[in-house]
Amino acid sequence: MLIGILQTGLAPDALAPDMGDYPDMFARLLDGHGFTFRTWKVVEGAFPPSVDAADGWLITGSRHGVYEDHPWIPPLEEFIRAAFAARVPVVGICFGHQIVAQAMGGKVERYAGGWAVGATDYDFGGETLRLNAWHRDQVVEAPEGATVIASNDFCANAALLYDDRALTVQAHPEFRPEFVDGLMKTRGKGVVPDAVMAEAATRLSLPLQDKTMAARIAAFFKKPRA
Repeated sequence: MLIGILQTGLAPDALAPDMGDYPDMFARLLDGHGFTFRTWKVVEGAFPPSVDAADGWLITGSRHGVYEDHPWIPPLEEFIRAAFAARVPVVGICFGHQIVAQAMGGKVERYAGGWAVGATDYDFGGETLRLNAWHRDQVVEAPEGATVIASNDFCANAALLYDDRALTVQAHPEFRPEFVDGLMKTRGKGVVPDAVMAEAATRLSLPLQDKTMAARIAAFFKKPRA
């Protein structure tokens, strides 16, 4: 099964040589589930020829906000709506989670409550999954037709399911602890409050349920569709 990765951001130059770029992280996360991958750097204006160019689509995280004025954001929203119409499955992570919600009529804002960084617990319908987070923006209003499948006290719309068309997650199951540590030492400085990063640093060694989330993503992609 070919998964097209729609890359909406770039890993920091200081971290990418050792830890890979975002498509590398997703290939590593989903290793063993029988997928092959092809990447389109939509952040640089490179889009697939059609929604049928892959069997499913994965939209990455980004340092950009979905509400910002970038020339590649409107066509990405159009692509998402086209994938929905064609029932080609879409998975969105962080920025991907937010852009799918925005494309389908939801609302995304810079959250007044601040940042979520590092190992964070989410309630997936009674099952707690601990995943790495790195975000300030949030989906504050889910689109009509989206079902909330995960939340916590900080993030009400932490994961959304759009029947068999899209599965989106605010957290970053693809981020390993060392990458979060690297983000705090690069992009976090002067942006994320020191107290938030200091507290996140104490959780770097906590076990994560990234493999559980990977299995859920894989099962969603492989779900039989008419």
